[in-house]
Amino acid sequence: MLVKLSTRPAVRRFAVTGAVGLSLLAAGLPTSASDGTGPDLSRFYRQKLSWSGCKGDDMPKDLQCAKVTVPLDYARPTAGTLDLALARYRATGRKRGSVLLNFGGPGAGGVSQLAYGGEDFMRLTNGYDVVTFDPRGVGRSSPVSCGDGSEEAPAAAGGIAESSDPRAALGQLKEAAAQCAKHSGPVLPHIGTVNAARDLDVMRAALGDEKLNYLGFSYGTRLGAVYAAEFPKKVGRLVLDGVDTLTESMSEQGVVGAEGQQTALDDFIAWCTKDIACPFGQDPRAARQQVVRLIGSLDKDPVPTDFGPDFTGQDLVGAISQALYSKDLWPSLERAIAELVEDGDARGVMGFSSGGNALPFRQHAGGGLVDENDVPLDNLPAALMAINCADDPDRPGADQIVKDLGRLRAEYEQASPVFGRYRLTELLMCYGRPKGTDFIRDRVHDVHTPKMLLVGTRGDPATPYRWTVETAKRLGSSAVVLDNKGEGHTGYASSKCVQGKVDDFLLYGSLPPTGSSCGPEDEQTPAT
Repeated sequence: MLVKLSTRPAVRRFAVTGAVGLSLLAAGLPTSASDGTGPDLSRFYRQKLSWSGCKGDDMPKDLQCAKVTVPLDYARPTAGTLDLALARYRATGRKRGSVLLNFGGPGAGGVSQLAYGGEDFMRLTNGYDVVTFDPRGVGRSSPVSCGDGSEEAPAAAGGIAESSDPRAALGQLKEAAAQCAKHSGPVLPHIGTVNAARDLDVMRAALGDEKLNYLGFSYGTRLGAVYAAEFPKKVGRLVLDGVDTLTESMSEQGVVGAEGQQTALDDFIAWCTKDIACPFGQDPRAARQQVVRLIGSLDKDPVPTDFGPDFTGQDLVGAISQALYSKDLWPSLERAIAELVEDGDARGVMGFSSGGNALPFRQHAGGGLVDENDVPLDNLPAALMAINCADDPDRPGADQIVKDLGRLRAEYEQASPVFGRYRLTELLMCYGRPKGTDFIRDRVHDVHTPKMLLVGTRGDPATPYRWTVETAKRLGSSAVVLDNKGEGHTGYASSKCVQGKVDDFLLYGSLPPTGSSCGPEDEQTPAT
């Protein structure tokens, strides 16, 4: 599963893991500017970047920022443009070009993540400018929003499975989708991974690189795979860590994601109950039952908060799902749940699910960069949902949803008594949005590129290891798998072994043989 409604603000919290009919797909596989076919994109490919110090008192002094201009619609490049925010740490060694990073989400802005967590990537500056970006619709790059009613869609979707009148709740979802379209401006019909991959190629050219060197996490692996399918001759050294599925429907992804999160929660509970301070006691089985009861109790009687709506059981589920991304966060999660259980204080658990800036909504209609202070509070969840829906071709109607609701609810609750309802809510939230592209599911396979490295983590709660294996088979002989026998979402930031293997490939082209593995980090097992 790729987590659909939340991502993580720090580099050690990689996110996690589609809805418009993109007009550029009418002609099939998008063409590059250099092949002489399609609209003239030369002015975008020939642009030069102007780098300067990033604005903001809390920005690192050695971090530089720039912007790159891309077409709003690649099929009609004269119909409008977008500016995308870029940031980089310059190469300190002998420069061989740039390596582009995407931290996942979808909906996670790269500039802020590189600014506050860039230390993990400093070894790469021995050969590269380390570059990241805010994708279209995200962060400072024409951010999408659902406006002041951003909570309406999750509330409506969450009530469908429980409602005696699910059609009425579906009607509310349709109205909420219309509000998102109203507040997001012209970028919304042109959001999604197919266009984001085209933006990547414009960035590659603007950076002066003949080939794209790339490191993508979680959703960023979907973006990297789509790029490889669209521009196979432009692929350089490409790494996908925390590999997303390319074939499963959102319904299937939700079930798998719920199962993965439940396994991660069980691992956390087993760890917690070894500590006398664990708020659930020392019996793992009883503790698992207590978690379910706590969520149900909060759904019936939410905890008041100082800001915003009361804290519900489903809010707790979302917070727990974020904290499970890294084993480093388990002690903090234990303390936060203890504060909630013992004192009714939700501030600690709320800290895991907060995202974006605590700012009022300010509509943005143009294509230029917005000020960091003007990024809407709900941009992260709004962009996440917009991109996932844009990448998903399945859009069942109301009759089909109502017919399937009982079966889906049973499947999701069987997958996880904790995360099942939460994940079913995510599935329903594309209702009312236009059908997404089938390009990813139908066209991203058997890529003819140089070897690429895929990293799968055995204990990943968001992108299960089997997705790494399945995606590697789908991509074909170019894909090489590194098996990380550890915990948490993605491996690069949590495993020195994985980081070393990835860096060696990006810097020196040293690719581990298929079947190589890294052991659990706390055991300090060397790579095999």
